[in-house]
Amino acid sequence: MSKYLSPKNIILTLIPIIIIVSAYLFFTDKKTEPLPEMTVQEKKARFKSIILPATQEVYSELLERYNDVANDIKNGKGDQFSALKEEYKASSDEELLMALKPHPISITLAQAAMESSWATSRFFREANNIFGVWSFDENEPRIAAGEKRGDKTIWVKKYSSVKEAIRDYYRTLARGNAFNEFRALRVKTNDPHQLVKKLDRYSEKGAKYGEELSAIINFNKFQEYDK
Repeated sequence: MSKYLSPKNIILTLIPIIIIVSAYLFFTDKKTEPLPEMTVQEKKARFKSIILPATQEVYSELLERYNDVANDIKNGKGDQFSALKEEYKASSDEELLMALKPHPISITLAQAAMESSWATSRFFREANNIFGVWSFDENEPRIAAGEKRGDKTIWVKKYSSVKEAIRDYYRTLARGNAFNEFRALRVKTNDPHQLVKKLDRYSEKGAKYGEELSAIINFNKFQEYDK
């Protein structure tokens, strides 16, 4: 038997590869095209199918880590978390646990819905940017927003996946100085309607932002996804 493939075998080998590449290019290109018209119910169903499973997975990962660290600290092994404290800008075991505890899924869904217009925004479709996170690092993947502040271009982060975007969002709320009160409250309660009041600095809307998040959680029954 010849060790070389015949032209016919080469073609047969290449066909599946061509199909896979063509499909990838087709769906990648379609992501940036205008979405078809959808009813409100269809839009929300699409949003849940994309965002909810990824959020639940990330939440479970973060909760497991929080519980592991909390148990180690309780058992006198807190000295092994110096690197983690530095990463999360925590100066004590208490602050580290405040940073690591994930907030309820209902809040994540409400913010995702608001910031991405139910997963229909250009930022989401072109960059998996669900939460409108800005970029200040020219060396990281990002896209230009359609508006400027004065003569400066606004950039938003570009993520490789929905899960990566959700992880970065949780990390932002876990580290940012603007969310100190939010973190302090979430170790005391899992009530999303109380917690969203402490997200007034996430948006230029201020206190109204929390009110709108609370309304979204109520109307869409997002609290049923909280553990």
